[in-house]
Amino acid sequence: MSDYRLYYSPGTCALAPHIALEELGLAYEAAPVLVAQGDNQKPEYLAINPRGRVPALRIRDADGERVLTEVPAILIYLAGLKPQARLLPTTGEPLARAIEWMSWLTSSVHAHAFAQVFRPARFVSDENLHAPLKARGLELLDLAYRDIEQRLQGREWALGADYSLVDAYLLVFYRWGNRVGVDMRARYPSYTRQAEAVVARPAVQRALQQEQIVVWES
Repeated sequence: MSDYRLYYSPGTCALAPHIALEELGLAYEAAPVLVAQGDNQKPEYLAINPRGRVPALRIRDADGERVLTEVPAILIYLAGLKPQARLLPTTGEPLARAIEWMSWLTSSVHAHAFAQVFRPARFVSDENLHAPLKARGLELLDLAYRDIEQRLQGREWALGADYSLVDAYLLVFYRWGNRVGVDMRARYPSYTRQAEAVVARPAVQRALQQEQIVVWES
């Protein structure tokens, strides 16, 4: 039996830890939890993650069995299993910069901007307010994408010269921009160049194929 089981819904932010598992070559089981069908709110999954969110990583080792949630926490944990792979910095300011990136993506970009676009009912129950809330979410996304674009100019990867799991996490939000109709290629060339380099990696291809998703629509 695998030491790790990743609970994910295709195309969600769980793609980042999915990529991490493939990059590290760890034995794991991929367990789909289809959010669109409400699987994340069923008792079986709530017993795994009472918050009803994906991803969740079940860990089984000599210390027993437990579950880790939240993308930044899972990425830091996985990268620490094989520090020689250098998928995240391990100390000092480089590690702090990686956490800075991931914290901002999780909070400001995902939970704030994209949540207004994807799930306005989380913020207001009045359906008449959903359209302006989505519009505001798209405005916040433009600010976030311009920030990312500026940060990526003149550097190969998010943290500098080396690919990291921050780059894998950024791919989630590039793909979501395409989903909501943003012309990512035209508006954010540096981000596009970085996303293309991430997608070209074999581990990323394997994760995308397993989730049966694409980054660019044909």
